[in-house]
Amino acid sequence: MDMEPNGNGKDDLLPPPPPTIPPDIVPLKEEPEITIEPVKKKALRVPIARRGQGSKGQKIPLLTNHFKVNVTSTDGYFFHYSVSVSYEDGRPVEGKGVGRKVIDRVQETYDTELAGKEFAYDGEKSLFTVGQLPRNKLEFTIVLEETTSNRNNGNCSPNGHGSPNESDRKRMRRPYNSKTFKVEISFAAKIPMQAIANALRGQESENSQEALRVLDIILRQHAAKQGCLLVRQSFFHNDPRNFADVGGGVLGCRGFHSSFRTTQGGLSLNIDVSTTMIVTPGPVVDFLIANQNVRDPFSLDWAKAKRMLKNLRIKTSPANSEYKITGLSDLPCREQTFTLKQKGAKDGDDEGPIEVTVYDYFVNYRNIELRYSADLPCINVGKPKRPTYFPLELCSLVSLQRYTKALSTLQRASLVEKSRQKPQERMKVLSDALKSNNYDAEPMLRKCGISISSNFTQVEGRVLQAPKLKAGNGEDFFPRNGRWNFNNKKLVHPAKIEKWALVNFSARCDVRGLVRDLIKCGEMKGIFVEPPFEVIEENPQFRRAPPVVRVEKMFEEIQSKLPGVPKFLLCLLPERKNSDLYGPWKRKNLAEIGIVTQCMAPTRVNDQYITNVLLKINAKLGGLNSLLAVEQSRAIPLVSKAPTIIIGMDVSHGSPGHSDIPSIAAVVSSREWPLISKYRASVRTQSPKVEMIDSLFKKVSEKDDEGIIRELLLDFYLSSGKRKPDNIIIFRDGVSESQFNQVLNIELDQIIEACKFLDEKWSPKFVVIVAQKNHHTKFFQSGSPDNVPPGTIIDNKICHPRNNDFYLCAHAGMIGTTRPTHYHVLLDDIGLSADDLQELVHSLSYVYQRSTTAISVVAPICYAHLAATQIGTFLKFEDKSETSSSHGGITSAGAVPVPQLPKLDDKVCSSMFFC
Repeated sequence: MDMEPNGNGKDDLLPPPPPTIPPDIVPLKEEPEITIEPVKKKALRVPIARRGQGSKGQKIPLLTNHFKVNVTSTDGYFFHYSVSVSYEDGRPVEGKGVGRKVIDRVQETYDTELAGKEFAYDGEKSLFTVGQLPRNKLEFTIVLEETTSNRNNGNCSPNGHGSPNESDRKRMRRPYNSKTFKVEISFAAKIPMQAIANALRGQESENSQEALRVLDIILRQHAAKQGCLLVRQSFFHNDPRNFADVGGGVLGCRGFHSSFRTTQGGLSLNIDVSTTMIVTPGPVVDFLIANQNVRDPFSLDWAKAKRMLKNLRIKTSPANSEYKITGLSDLPCREQTFTLKQKGAKDGDDEGPIEVTVYDYFVNYRNIELRYSADLPCINVGKPKRPTYFPLELCSLVSLQRYTKALSTLQRASLVEKSRQKPQERMKVLSDALKSNNYDAEPMLRKCGISISSNFTQVEGRVLQAPKLKAGNGEDFFPRNGRWNFNNKKLVHPAKIEKWALVNFSARCDVRGLVRDLIKCGEMKGIFVEPPFEVIEENPQFRRAPPVVRVEKMFEEIQSKLPGVPKFLLCLLPERKNSDLYGPWKRKNLAEIGIVTQCMAPTRVNDQYITNVLLKINAKLGGLNSLLAVEQSRAIPLVSKAPTIIIGMDVSHGSPGHSDIPSIAAVVSSREWPLISKYRASVRTQSPKVEMIDSLFKKVSEKDDEGIIRELLLDFYLSSGKRKPDNIIIFRDGVSESQFNQVLNIELDQIIEACKFLDEKWSPKFVVIVAQKNHHTKFFQSGSPDNVPPGTIIDNKICHPRNNDFYLCAHAGMIGTTRPTHYHVLLDDIGLSADDLQELVHSLSYVYQRSTTAISVVAPICYAHLAATQIGTFLKFEDKSETSSSHGGITSAGAVPVPQLPKLDDKVCSSMFFC
């Protein structure tokens, strides 16, 4: 996920900062007489400016979901104040959500002292005003009744201390329980609104980023006041029409993303549809039954339930009070006791406190009928030392609470299916949202003189022509609408499938028919498929054994039945998705023995399926399915003329539910120059949540570097006729704009060091391009229900005022609305023209060997994802934790050691095993 803006606070996760790296290098470059400070501080690289726009392709008018923002006042200032909220006794307030209520009350109560100023408050520690408050430091005391929900009318119970009865007595004595807060507002900084105008001229600064942040905070606050759930720059209304059940007690909740962006066309507001997951509101018991997929509450796994419920908010009936769940009772409701203080003790008869069960208390003292809770645990909403219990059936989950655990494959598929929208539908939803939000009435925006247009911005795109491809027998063909097929065509470089065997892990399948189809299909595509040496069926007695054991037993069979190590194994798995055999099987083959392997789940096998499997096998065995014509004729500008390596880099992190598993860095690199269609991959683990790759250069002694870059440079050298690359073109995925400088200064420095370590005199030229998919810019064709055509490129108007960026939709969007890839050219030492660079990126969307379509992001980045995912399964079966502890990585004792991945066997380490 993104780091915080500018990556602050995370620097301790990164390799040492650049200035400490080259003490031994810098002095060489300096004249001997200049002996100033020991090491001159290196000039930091910043992203390059745009050098011009592309002109190739057919022009096409488009609309985009950016709405023009007019700013009339630029001479004023935003004043930034820091806010601290504490209880009467001086303890700081930790809980989230209290802040906004407190600040609202401050505004109501002390309007005159605040000179009637409007606030933009971020809900935490920052508050902004237009113009200055009367004093630089203000202190207020306010009282809040503890009503936690808009629907409660002050009839709320206290902090949940002690027994339920105690809270009952207090409730009778006074209508509510109030708390006193002390609020301190002190001046922090002054931000000129002029900074926004400067940013639009391409002069970005700390100030301009802060000024835009203030505008974003105003929109967030606008949403918060309407009771929305806020997730970064997105907000979600509590409207059941926006909820879609994705199974397991989880709802997809549709909302909106909105953020201000500086563009060449001025300031714009980018609004998009956004989806998050929430827990299904309503009875806790219904949620648990759905979540664990069981028939009734008596079949629930309560340890799992406790982890799932912790920190969720509930309403209890009949009082309708709101609490946060802190745990479950150890005993069922009819056995769990607490101490009940007796009320109304008469003179003399000193009835002390008595022990009662929770069940007994609710049924007999409170006269509440309980139908099924007696034998189930109670919900605890109290403090660790002072529990407060409620029977399960009296508790309901409040709406709009995020579900942050990892989704299952089925849930994910359902979420995607239910949240996608055709372009026209999306445009209508966005137009309606803009109207209903009524931003023009927002007082803070009016103070800044900001008005927002209600029309989609018009931009001009260009549709690039698809590159010509080569198939076998010298045949050329042009893809149509971003796709092609191999009907009546041979593959350009077919491999041989020989010395192979088929392994069946108890999948129900006509194995003979499958082999027959494979041989027949292979022949049509030009692949010679030998009959398999052996078909090895799993011994039925191991079918229920753990996955690792099943794989080991299968290998004992293979060794006893085959004369030597096979060149290729085709493996049949019993489950379609997420088979737990996959990780151990791949690890055994790739890391321990060195065998190319292809897994398949033979459910619906037809010719198309077999052809797709053959495309994968051919690439893994070193063949190529199709090539760019310009690759073969060496006509790619600059790339074909001088040895050039293309690198794709990506870091994949655990999903929010598995945030403590190591992050996996994958770097793929092209080989056999002048080809740009063949790649190999190197994969390493690193600390959880660390985005910068830390193992690019790893000096272990004066001569040895165990980093990724050395490995791939040596492979390029050996596979490209002993040539070193003159040009290194790097595609980096998944970093936000706040991290561009780290890519340019930390990662690139490591790569340059790895080059220098190989050969001090060698200075290759670099191009660094970041690809982003998780942004919120979409394009539409006016008056057409279709997505934009494949090859659509946009490099004007809504692009950055200064930096060199462009949007490309290389693929044909078949369902939903196409998500363009946003490419940022951070560095270009080679000096490619805008057209050449854009054509290269477009061409790299056509060299993906697994499919016969253009893909939405360049192949090297796709391959890096695939490699990280596949090798990530090596770790999966060692660590099946499903708790959601988001600490991982850095503890008080420093970095946690991360489990290392096994090295791949030499026979397969340079293959396209990830294909």
